[in-house]
Amino acid sequence: DMYLLAFLCLSSREVIVTSSTQHPNSAWVAEQTKVFLDQTMNREQKPSIVMHDRDTKFTKDFTATLKAKGVRTNVLPIASPNLNGRVERFIQTIKCECLFRFILFGQRHLDHVVSEFVDYYNRRRSHMERDHLPPIPVVPEEVPKLNRDQIMVQSYVGGLVQSFERKAA
Repeated sequence: DMYLLAFLCLSSREVIVTSSTQHPNSAWVAEQTKVFLDQTMNREQKPSIVMHDRDTKFTKDFTATLKAKGVRTNVLPIASPNLNGRVERFIQTIKCECLFRFILFGQRHLDHVVSEFVDYYNRRRSHMERDHLPPIPVVPEEVPKLNRDQIMVQSYVGGLVQSFERKAA
């Protein structure tokens, strides 16, 4: 078994996944938190709160690491998985769309595959909550807005699957 730590921005849906380990402990969590903070501290919108469950790996070192950078922690109540639903959904997504489709050959291979998927997830995969744009649009100004009369819809499998294409001029 290999373990990953995922950080998800609730407003943009951007996800940051750390490198994997076979033996997660509080020191690994604190180290990965430092990496996460280093990646996000030069942004306009810095993380201000990190919500997490009550896993024993989230120790005082983890909290101190965040507090040193001005980030507060919010511990979720006991037995409340619905309060962490977006992260749980991301975990399901990465498992179903990526990890279950590969035979992984070790930690380096897992980290590479996860890195590729996270890049796709953040830069190319559409998100309904973001008007079908990725969390980090490549060039947001170049996304054309189409009218309904410019789109052709093809239905398959009795309307269960639909395909959308731009109508020819």
